[in-house]
Amino acid sequence: MVAASYGLSAATAVDGLQERESLGPTGVGHGIALPHARLQDLDHIVGVFIRLEKPLDYDSVDRQPVDLVFALFAPKDSGVDHLKALALVSRTMRDASVVTKLRANVDPAKLHAILTESRSTQAA
Repeated sequence: MVAASYGLSAATAVDGLQERESLGPTGVGHGIALPHARLQDLDHIVGVFIRLEKPLDYDSVDRQPVDLVFALFAPKDSGVDHLKALALVSRTMRDASVVTKLRANVDPAKLHAILTESRSTQAA
C-alpha cells in the first residue's frame, strides 16, 4: 500500500518496519498495532491504515491478535515531527468510539472519514 500510494519501495518500507519491530513489537493492545519507521526516501510523514479481515498474532502487549494497523512512515531526519505524528495516531487509536467505527466499516472512504474526523475534532 505504501509503495502504491507514496511511491516508496515496498522493500524499503518493509525493511524499515522490521528494523523498528526488532526493538520491540508495536502491538499496543486491544487489537491495534502502530508500526512505524523512519526512511531515507521520504520528504514528509505519511501513513497507511489497514483493517484486517482475519486478526493476526502480533506479539502485542496484551497478547491479543491485531486487526487494526496504522503504519506511519517519516523522513529519516524528521525528529520531533515523527513523534508528534505518532502521538496523534496513538491518541486516535485509543479512542474507543473511533475504534468501534473502524471495525464496523469496510468502505475505504468511510474509514478515511472516520480517521480524519477524529483528527480535526482532536485539533479543536
